[in-house]
Amino acid sequence: MKLTPQQQALLDGAQGEVMAKVVETLVMYGETFNAARMVPVTSRYGHTVISFGLGIMKPVYELYDKLISAGLTAGQKFTADPRPMDPAVPAGPIEKLVFKKFMYSRQAELERQLEKLGLTGGDDYTCTCYLEQVGNTPARGEVLSWAESSAVVYANSVLGARCNRNSGIIELMGSIAGFVPEFGLLTDEGRMATWVVEVRCEHRPDAQLLGSAVGMKVMEQVPYIKGLDRWLGPELNDENRAYLKDFGAATASNGAVGLYHVENLTPEAVDMGEALITAGAPVYVIDDAELERVKASYPVIWKNPNARPQLCFIGCPHLTLRQLEDWTDAIGRRLAANGLKKVSVPTVFTAAAPVLHEFERDPRAARLRGYGVTTGSLCPLMYMNNPLCKSKAVITPSNKLRTYSSARYYTEADILSIITSREARI
Repeated sequence: MKLTPQQQALLDGAQGEVMAKVVETLVMYGETFNAARMVPVTSRYGHTVISFGLGIMKPVYELYDKLISAGLTAGQKFTADPRPMDPAVPAGPIEKLVFKKFMYSRQAELERQLEKLGLTGGDDYTCTCYLEQVGNTPARGEVLSWAESSAVVYANSVLGARCNRNSGIIELMGSIAGFVPEFGLLTDEGRMATWVVEVRCEHRPDAQLLGSAVGMKVMEQVPYIKGLDRWLGPELNDENRAYLKDFGAATASNGAVGLYHVENLTPEAVDMGEALITAGAPVYVIDDAELERVKASYPVIWKNPNARPQLCFIGCPHLTLRQLEDWTDAIGRRLAANGLKKVSVPTVFTAAAPVLHEFERDPRAARLRGYGVTTGSLCPLMYMNNPLCKSKAVITPSNKLRTYSSARYYTEADILSIITSREARI
């Protein structure tokens, strides 16, 4: 790899041994993927996926201490993924004990370390850092050093920024050094579409189900999606950005997608159209029958497949303000139609704290509480990592949460029906 004189000086120890190790790690990372050079990180903020103080992560805490002792804070401040715990979210006393004393016993220590390393603030724990209310919204073409698969795919696809699927450690080192190796999704060639996906559904497809189908088919490659604009239209408005947020999260977790293009909608597809598609790209046709096939393939890992749902998580990734408003209105209408006042399944909406703060200024927030719905900013996945929580019959419209936990996936329409019915049966 060819380094600039300044980068080489850092590697040679000009700013100490620890910084030299940081640069050496980035060089090794880049050379693994045949990167020819480093490029500057140009975004204002970074984002890290490491937000959970698991007791077993001793090497991480030791590394962070070394960085802090050497005075190596991030050159750009960063946001972090959601916390693993939230007192507002239902959990029994033994579950809470397991969370605090055994699983996330070093949470407070980790958060102190993150603050010293450059965390933006105490409210900025969310997987949707790119939302307006949070403020970590990179511009098109900016080079990022981020981790968190759902945030990376959104930044690449919807915002047109450039970022590879990094680990939390690599993300932090890139932010500290101020540069990252140039390969993959940072290059023009790496952003070309290697698959064509044709959406031929007769009904608007559920975002997370469609994303799951795409992710499982194309894996880590870049899809160019045709026909989705039939349902979304050509405008990147609040509704469509929320849809693409959930779609992208499913492609990234059910596969390993870091970038997708939607014809007539996402920025690079609008500018370049089919010129983005590489020669000989295979075609994957998705119709309603294919989505049903994909959904039917999901394993049911509940001990009792016919159990009454005990908990519902909505917001993985975290909900937007528009989604909070729409879900509240939909629940209210359905409860009224069914002659009910409260949801029949304990339900938790998760969203970034700044989004929830803005939502609280809307009368809908009080109505949502009246419906029996809890709001919080935790990570549902981290909640579900508790062995005691794994035994619960949890339902969710999130394909990401389904993939990484024992939660059972249902489309948004089905979830709405279940939680507002008298029997709450699946």
